[in-house]
Amino acid sequence: MAERPKLVLAMRPDILDLVLPAPLRARLDALADVHPDLVTDLADPGAARALADARLLLTGWGCPVLDAEALDRMPRLAAAVHAAGSVRHHATPAVWARGIAVSSAADANAAPVVEYTMATIWLASHRALGTAAAYVTGREPVFHLRQGADGATVGVIGASRIGRGVIGRLVGAAAGFQVLLADPYVGAAEADALGATLVGLDDLCRRSDIVTVHAPDLPETRHLLDADRLALLRDGAAVINSARGRLVDTDALARECGTGRIDAYLDVTEPEPLPAGHPLLLLRNVLVTPHIAGCQGSEVQRLGGYAVDEVERWITGQPLRGRVQAADLARIA
Repeated sequence: MAERPKLVLAMRPDILDLVLPAPLRARLDALADVHPDLVTDLADPGAARALADARLLLTGWGCPVLDAEALDRMPRLAAAVHAAGSVRHHATPAVWARGIAVSSAADANAAPVVEYTMATIWLASHRALGTAAAYVTGREPVFHLRQGADGATVGVIGASRIGRGVIGRLVGAAAGFQVLLADPYVGAAEADALGATLVGLDDLCRRSDIVTVHAPDLPETRHLLDADRLALLRDGAAVINSARGRLVDTDALARECGTGRIDAYLDVTEPEPLPAGHPLLLLRNVLVTPHIAGCQGSEVQRLGGYAVDEVERWITGQPLRGRVQAADLARIA
């Protein structure tokens, strides 16, 4: 019988049991020879033997950086499977240079973000924040002046896996949303196949009732929504950001929202968290949540389940569903 591959776990201790609850850990133990101790420091002498023998590394939030020095301690490593979304925080080009297969559970993390975004789109389409603020003061909107979702134009910035998921949900919604897409890597034909109309970013801002951000955090995307583009938004529009805080100019957004002209639904901010007393935390037409759109609580086991499936695929010689290529690093979140 072939020897089972040796596997090391590298992630924050506080998330281990959430990511790999007992049934998933039992599956993993049946697939591989799992080192009993969680590794949080790849330079720890106590982990040297386990790392030297490891063929598989199952990582999660808090995984140490996999640079050349760390990889020198893992000469037999053949695959690094990430039980979370982005691998940008720990995987370096040295991983791919050594021919190590990399996989991410980003697909599993995308579904909750899509659902979260859709929930905020429905709220935004009804101008729920402003209406709720008025209701607190005893003002109830006259029925014929209330706003609904039907026919609203939603501008999606970025055809990422989450952006595409949102577009799919919008296209299938009974509200008849008009969907615009801005993405420099997508052509008109591909956008049309998704069910969206490809437009420039400035045009998207001018035409949208709701703008939702799903682009990666790159040097060229910092403040993608800056003061000039936020000024293009029509009165009553809403901005949704569940991607990265750096994509939106925080000060410019606070100024626009402070006038009451637009609303904002922010699951991410720059900085994160915002300092106490920040205007965006105090405005009634802004909802700020603490980066909770992705897998949370009981949902986190979806990431572990995806990762264990990937481990099984690798061991049995099947293609990795969440494989990340070196070229992807420049464009992923």
